[in-house]
Amino acid sequence: MSNAPTLVGQQSDSLREAFGKAISECAVTDPMVLVLDADVAGGTGAHHFRRQHETRFIQCGIAEQNMVGVAVGLATMGYKPFVTTFATFMLRGLEQIRLSIAYSQKNVKLIASHPGLDVGPDGASAQCIEDIACMRALPGMLVLSPCDAWEVQAATKALLNYSGPAYMRTGRSPCPNVFTQEPDFTIGKGRVLHEGDSVTLISCGVMTHRALLAAEELATQGVSVRVIHMPTIKPIDEAIIVQAALETSAIISCEDHNLIGGLGSAVAEVLAENPGAPLYRMGLKDEIGRSGEPDELATFYGLDVPSIKAKVQQVIERVEK
Repeated sequence: MSNAPTLVGQQSDSLREAFGKAISECAVTDPMVLVLDADVAGGTGAHHFRRQHETRFIQCGIAEQNMVGVAVGLATMGYKPFVTTFATFMLRGLEQIRLSIAYSQKNVKLIASHPGLDVGPDGASAQCIEDIACMRALPGMLVLSPCDAWEVQAATKALLNYSGPAYMRTGRSPCPNVFTQEPDFTIGKGRVLHEGDSVTLISCGVMTHRALLAAEELATQGVSVRVIHMPTIKPIDEAIIVQAALETSAIISCEDHNLIGGLGSAVAEVLAENPGAPLYRMGLKDEIGRSGEPDELATFYGLDVPSIKAKVQQVIERVEK
């Protein structure tokens, strides 16, 4: 298949840069697209839009709550505003997001760069590890976490055609490609990237390339691991989770987020109401991050490829007893 994933791991754009390029491209044919910035365009990828569509780039300054309000007003007038800032700063406007966007179901897209440990050296104050939990709890809020630059491009186009509140994580650091070209993207659908019948890994965002690499390395040792990439956290693809729970002996969720309220919690909610396999979760264990390079932090917090492989082996031993 032309859209088949690759484990070559070629470095690509960061997810934030991919978003900036994608929304700039979308705006060429859609004059209603606007981008709002909180004085961090260089850090969100929005600088691409600012350069190409200066009259549709709205600088709100370091006033995230006001930026959300401005976006809602523009959406009321028929525009398609994309609100951009760091994930941590996005949460400054949570009250306005709840009341002005979610409550009134306005067509505003929230694009958050710098989520999770991917922030790296910026440290704990900038490492937003609770954003998925916050946004997932808002009624009617779509939540996306694509895995590479190609998928960010596809997800951005999907958001443009989606009417309603939405939140999408991007990322600070260059990320290995999972896809070789822009994949088909359907909101609400997961994707099996690696077939297997022993244990299933369900991942999102920057954890997906690590899950894929772990599965490929385990395959050389005779361990058959299924990898499901879940770019839509809400609404989550229940069918693909239930199928995996029936066809494999256990499920392991992998996320660059607190274990509470994120992908693992969403998967647990599905499994709580359906028959199937036990769930084990990988993520931050309800702790604040620290400064370091993203790969170093992944190792420190047990979210790197060797840690995923070790978890799979541990789970297999446990379920076989």
